Amino acid sequence: MAAIETYGLSKTFGRTKALDGVTFNVSEGEMFGIIGPDGAGKTTLFRLLTTLLAPDSGSARVLGYDTVADYRMIRSHVGYMPGRFSLYPDLSVSENLEFFAALFGVKVRENYDLIAPIYRQIEPFGKRRAGKLSGGMKQKLALCCALVHRPSVLFLDEPTTGVDAVSRSEFWDMLASLKAAGMSILVSTPYMDEARRCDSIALCDKGRILCTDSPRGIVSRFDGRLYALSGSDMYGLLKAARDSRDVVECYPFGSAHHLTVDNGFDAGRFTEWLAGRGFRDIELHPVEAGIEDVFIKLMHHE
Repeated sequence: MAAIETYGLSKTFGRTKALDGVTFNVSEGEMFGIIGPDGAGKTTLFRLLTTLLAPDSGSARVLGYDTVADYRMIRSHVGYMPGRFSLYPDLSVSENLEFFAALFGVKVRENYDLIAPIYRQIEPFGKRRAGKLSGGMKQKLALCCALVHRPSVLFLDEPTTGVDAVSRSEFWDMLASLKAAGMSILVSTPYMDEARRCDSIALCDKGRILCTDSPRGIVSRFDGRLYALSGSDMYGLLKAARDSRDVVECYPFGSAHHLTVDNGFDAGRFTEWLAGRGFRDIELHPVEAGIEDVFIKLMHHE
């Protein structure tokens, strides 16, 4: 049985189509990533799957239960960590944990073995108000509260946004441990290094799924040649590359521009052409495509 199944999920708010025919499956014990920019529909999708919203059309099942007809069953078997900090800032760390345990009719000690590796890191701050914790500590507390009733499926909506790099890495190590213990996890993230830690990912934009595959499978879909271009005048280089008949596509990528080119592209000739137009300190070299490159290509050709 799949942990999560969606079939043509659609949801509209006024004139905005937040989800448009979304279909994908998450296997039991799988860590599945939803990757997309702001406004892609990720949060709406999570709210539908956790029974906080009903779809306009289509359907979804979590652990075999329908998200509309069987919402009470689903709520008792899933953990949900929203993108925004959703705990009570005026309650202490320990009070928040006890409160969420009580909501599910359990005691913290019943499932302490599950949260112990995480909670031990914040336990010394047990009497501190949750609103006074650092970003990384808040996320660890929120994760403990989402796990306190030992859910079968965990939903995490951009759990590490705004968190420092060390805390992000620690958080994903915790998720890997939960997955190893058999938990099914659906997580959204804007960070491609995190996407690579998922078993499968779905690239989404404007409420639609562009493609679904393993991270390696996604990268293998890039079928062109790719170069990185940099120099002293980055804006000028971007405009010039886009004007060149030798370049299929050019877009900013970190500290360089990425160029997709056809098989007839001559790097030396192109560098000379740029130098002839007054550009200096030009660096041009081939690079391996990543998930971001595939995503940009799919968005541009939708």
